[in-house]
Amino acid sequence: MEDVTDAAFRRVIVAHSKPSVCFTEFASADGLVLAPEDGKQRLLKKLIYSEEERPIVAQLFSAVPERMEAAAHLVAELGFDGVDINMGCPVDAVTSTGCGAALIKNPVLARELIRAAQKSRLPVSVKTRIGYNTDELDTWLPELLAEEPAAITVHARTRKEMSKVPANWDAIARAVHLRDMHQGVTLMHTLILGNGDATDLADARNKVKESGCDGAMFGRALYGNPWLFAEHVPSKDEKMAALIEHIRFFEELLGTSSNFALMKKHFKAYISGWDGAKALREQLMHTETPAGAIAILEGEE
Repeated sequence: MEDVTDAAFRRVIVAHSKPSVCFTEFASADGLVLAPEDGKQRLLKKLIYSEEERPIVAQLFSAVPERMEAAAHLVAELGFDGVDINMGCPVDAVTSTGCGAALIKNPVLARELIRAAQKSRLPVSVKTRIGYNTDELDTWLPELLAEEPAAITVHARTRKEMSKVPANWDAIARAVHLRDMHQGVTLMHTLILGNGDATDLADARNKVKESGCDGAMFGRALYGNPWLFAEHVPSKDEKMAALIEHIRFFEELLGTSSNFALMKKHFKAYISGWDGAKALREQLMHTETPAGAIAILEGEE
């Protein structure tokens, strides 16, 4: 998730629990290739990772195959374990450039982008949705499967639905059926990962079992919950300590490239569930520096 699952947040997650695979927030392949040096250095901050996060996959977006190819080669040089192409982002600023979910309407280009990234010789996966305005999975997914990506993560909503309706996991089961019909059930088939509304590991396991998919991807459930993969319910003190840790990682890794205001979207996720949490959040929202926020939190411990 853009400006959420950044290097600081992933560092906190792996400090408290370990996902099977980590994905970066998405980065513009166009920017990585074309931006002047200072802009490129800011974008490269999106691709910071630690060895503890492995296997770690870099997520890219572009509508230009040549730029996707160059960015994928850069990702390989940086030591990533895979490349993920975002074909699901619903935000207007992304789709208006032909990227993200707009690629659902342009399967020829989508396939060219996959082939371009595969030239890096890294495993290439795709994150997408079941359709643009309506459910188009029956025609859209086979186009992607034809390029034999390592995995396809299917967000079980259309672009039009954003996240405003419940995820349709019946569509994930249909995606598995389409994969099996297209590729057969072999050891080398494309993995189908489901995404949307999984709240915890138990819920994800149940959704995986019922749909028959190969795994589930978490997004919003990770907000303020780096313990998710450890199935641990944190105390108030643990939540505040983790937020302090998160702020410190943010300052260390991203302090020179990102505005501290980006950290504030995490405050409610961490600071909730006890008397006085709202007042504490209000204090934190008025801070302007990492040191100011940490001082308030340490005063509460």
